[in-house]
Amino acid sequence: MTILKPLLARNRSWALQQRQRNPHYFRKHVAGQQPHALWIGCSDSRVPAEVLTGAHPGELFVHRNIANMVLQDDDSLMSVLQYALDYLHVSAIVLCGHYGCGGVQAAVNLPDLPLSQENSALARRLKHLRQSLASELPQYQQSEEDEAQRLNRVIDAHVVTQFAHLVDCPPVQQVWRQGRALDVFGCVYDLHEGHLKELIHQDSAEVRDELKHSA
Repeated sequence: MTILKPLLARNRSWALQQRQRNPHYFRKHVAGQQPHALWIGCSDSRVPAEVLTGAHPGELFVHRNIANMVLQDDDSLMSVLQYALDYLHVSAIVLCGHYGCGGVQAAVNLPDLPLSQENSALARRLKHLRQSLASELPQYQQSEEDEAQRLNRVIDAHVVTQFAHLVDCPPVQQVWRQGRALDVFGCVYDLHEGHLKELIHQDSAEVRDELKHSA
């Protein structure tokens, strides 16, 4: 049996269930999309945005990459961000990391991995990630906590760092300068509990206050 056949079978079953509950379920999405939020998450297969939030088609605009990184020279991410803000007019962005992130763990251990000798897209991305974690590594290495707890602390710090990159991106800054409402959240997902936790948040009101004080 191929990998695709069971996926197609589950798709047909899911589509049938939706039509049985609501005959117009699919028709209402044909004309276009109006998602209320952009989700920037990790590519990890255990962290599917729509599943863990209970979102329906049309509610989330989603971008996922290894370790939910925000790099301004990443055209894929930046094009998604621009489209979400300028054309879909989402009113919220959720940047979501997760505990047990293999990307963060690989970046922490990069000097000891064969990958560190490669000139590949993955190696370059992990080197960027390790650089962004530089201030956290000494505490990680010296901590007496167990490995999982130490890594979770690094992941929290990683989300906060990527959040700072996100709110500094030109598309986000432009929306706030225009006075449009936009909330940006930094969250982490706990694989053990299935719960999302908010770590950091910034909204339009905070930006307006900062602009007033700096004027």
